[in-house]
Order: sequence, then C-alpha cells, then structure tokens
Amino acid sequence: MPTIVGRGLDRLATVRRVTSGIDRRTVVRASIVAAVAYAAWLAIGAFGRPYNFFDMKIYHGAVVWWASGHELYEFVAPDTTLGFTYPPFAGLAMLPMAHLPVALAGLVNALVSIVALALVLAALLRPVVDRLGWPLWYTVAIATPLAVAIEPTRETLGYGQVNLLLFALVIADLIALRWRSRRGSHQAENDGPLLRFFYSGAWAGVGIGLATAVKLTPALFIFYLMITRQWRVAATATGTAIGVTIGSFGIVGAESRAYFGSVLWQTERVGAADMTPNQSLAGLLARLYDSIETPGLLWLAFSVLVLALGLSRASNAHADGDELTAFTLVGLTANVISPISWTHHLVWVIPAIIVLADAAVRRREASRGPALRAVPGPYGGPPGVSTLRTPIWYPTLTGLRHGVAALVLYLLFLISPIWPYEHQLPEVSHYQDGLFGALMENSLALALILLVAALPWRPGAEPAFHTDRMARASMLYGRR
Repeated sequence: MPTIVGRGLDRLATVRRVTSGIDRRTVVRASIVAAVAYAAWLAIGAFGRPYNFFDMKIYHGAVVWWASGHELYEFVAPDTTLGFTYPPFAGLAMLPMAHLPVALAGLVNALVSIVALALVLAALLRPVVDRLGWPLWYTVAIATPLAVAIEPTRETLGYGQVNLLLFALVIADLIALRWRSRRGSHQAENDGPLLRFFYSGAWAGVGIGLATAVKLTPALFIFYLMITRQWRVAATATGTAIGVTIGSFGIVGAESRAYFGSVLWQTERVGAADMTPNQSLAGLLARLYDSIETPGLLWLAFSVLVLALGLSRASNAHADGDELTAFTLVGLTANVISPISWTHHLVWVIPAIIVLADAAVRRREASRGPALRAVPGPYGGPPGVSTLRTPIWYPTLTGLRHGVAALVLYLLFLISPIWPYEHQLPEVSHYQDGLFGALMENSLALALILLVAALPWRPGAEPAFHTDRMARASMLYGRR
C-alpha cells in the first residue's frame, strides 16, 4: 500500500513539474481560443443554413462526367438545371478530385480553405499585432474561427466553394507588393536565388492572374493596377491570365471554345437575378422592382457610378499608402457591380472589418498624447511640423464610430438577416413582409454599397511603394 501511494505521489510531482513550466498566460489564451472556436461553432448552427456541399457535388459530378469522356459543359446535376459554369482552366484545376468521393473532396476543400484563410489573416493582421505588441498566433487563432462564422465563409465552406482560395491568391499579390516596397527586407545572406526572388515580391500579379483565369471578376484588380500605374504588376497579372487561358485552349480546345463561345454568355445558368442570396446591385434593383430580371439601363448607370467611386477611392487609398484598403475597395466594388454576387462571394468584408477596427485603434492611439501635424511653411515654403495636444476626454471618443462600424458590420454578416425574409418570384413578392422585410432581404447589398462609399483608409499603414504624399499623410495622422 505505501508503495502504491508513493508511486501516485511521484506521478503527481512529475505532472506538477511539467505544468509548472507552462506559462499560465498561455493556458489562459488557449482557453480563450477554445471558447471562441466553440462560440463560432454555435453561431454557425444558429445563423447558418443546412450545408451538404451542394456546389461541390456539381463540380465533382462535372469533372467525373468529363473524365469519363463527355463534354464538360453538357453536364447537368441530377434533380437540378445547374451545370459547370467556370472557365476550362478551373475544370483542369478541379480534375484531380474526380478520383475522390464527393464528401472527401468537400472536406479537403474545406480544410485547405480554412488553412488559406488563417494564412491570409496572419498576413493582414501582422502589421497590426506588431504595432500593438500582441502575439500573432493568439490573434490569428481568435480571428480565424470568428471569420469562419460569418456568412461568406460558412457558405463557402458549407457549399464547397472556392472563394477563399481565390481570395488568398489576390491577397498573395498584396503581400508581394508589401515585400517589394521594403526592397526584400525578408532576405537573408544565405538565401538561394529562388528565395530571393520570392521575398523580392517581383512575382506580384501572378495571384490576380490565376484568380482571373478561374473566375472573371478578379479582372477588376488588373484595371485597378493600371489606373494606379502599377504597370509591372498589371502586366504580370494580365500575362498570367492570358497565358493560362491560352494554355487551356491548347489542352482542352473544345471546352474552351464552348465556354467563351456560348457558356460565358448564358447568364440563366447561374440563377435568377432577384434570388435573395444575390446581394449585388443587380439583385438589389431586381428585388426593389419586384422583378425576376434587373432593369438593365438603371443597373448599368448605377454600376458605372459605383465603379467610378470605388476605383477612385481605391486609387486615393493607394496613393496615401494603404494598399490593403485599396484592394478591399476593389474587391467590394467587384461584388457590387457583378450581375451575380452570391453571399459566399462576399469575402472582402473580412478585410473591411479589419480596416475599420484598425482605423479605430489608430485614431485612439494618435489622440492619446502629443501628435505631429503638418503646418504650412512661411511664404509658401515647405511644410513644417508642430505638436498637437488633445483634451483628456477626446481619446475615449476618438475612433468610436469606426469601432462601432466594425462591430455592426461583423454582427450583420454573422446574423445574416436576409434569410428569414427570403422570397422567390413569381410565387412570393419581395414586399411580402413590408418595407422592413425588404430592407432586411437587401441588407448585405446595402452594406456593400455603403462600404464602397465610406470605408476609411489608414494613411501610411500598408504602402505598396514610398512617396512624399504617403510620408506627409503618415506624419499628419500620427502613424504608429
């Protein structure tokens, strides 16, 4: 008996020695991460919809059909009128999953998409956490389940969509621009030529080009790169998209001719414009007019206006040294002006939430103590610098509106109030639940338009290059 007790005491002492080496703060943080992940899981169950890899079943069925010798675009999923709608390059990229069961293919896609999302969040949050002194792993571990819980992400994962992968490709170019602006500061002396090329950011544009070859809407980023005179990146993106598309013609010419000759123009293949999950401007107008089809001229006029506004604001954000906000504005603009933007397409609200939250923190930090501001020089000379002191109460309110906006935006896309008011013509009018129901059914589209018009940028926060304008803006707003 004493021997058994002694052994038990020895084991207890061993456990204590092991656990004593673990930082208590790390245990607390791990517990918080677990609690956030569980809360996100509950939120998906409460606000999400039943998911069964519906879109993945179409993609999987199409590539299995294609691999068995049939024409890719002739496939129609059983019990539906839906078929494969992506360009042939996307079909080639998805072809390997023909050898997997559809459920396994969906799980692999979900896992890879979550990993891609975590890497994107790490890249986007790194400048913020470095400035604030937060652990990167902890911040990303909390941000990832929070991002998974909102409408675009949970729909992407649940339906087996590829939006997070395309999102990661575009963000990869943003990271390349960041590295290029630092002139390869990540390089080490013992790095080989491949690593030096990678960290130089010289490949910026490849991600956008590949995303454009898979889905046409990322092509708006190429137009943005052109109007901001990032010629090399625009040429790389254009060359990648064209090269991949021509390569697809060489490999699967029949499918390429079918897609660009007819399938691309068959808008009815993806669904009616007024369907509730279509939260683009076209869907908004169709529902407001209580019509299956969008009023064409009105949509064109407003689309041109939103396009001009979004690209203009993105160009200004770029010039002031905030490339993340510039990319976010372009992505949001593409969501708004696209004829069809299902809720799983709206992944650009994720960086929009980050921008709003960081803008709130930056403004609060800048108002805590003395800040620098630019003042006109004497007799029209170069600007000087003076110290600006603020009242004690001011830091409490500074950035409040941006912080509230970030929280409201997150809750809106978490709850996604469009579904309780989902209606489908001709069976049920979109005004069946009155004005409030119509507002809820269009709430995500209205939020996108508001973000394009009002998303703030943070001067000097994410420069793609260094300019005197960016330096002055950074000094004016108290870059930290």
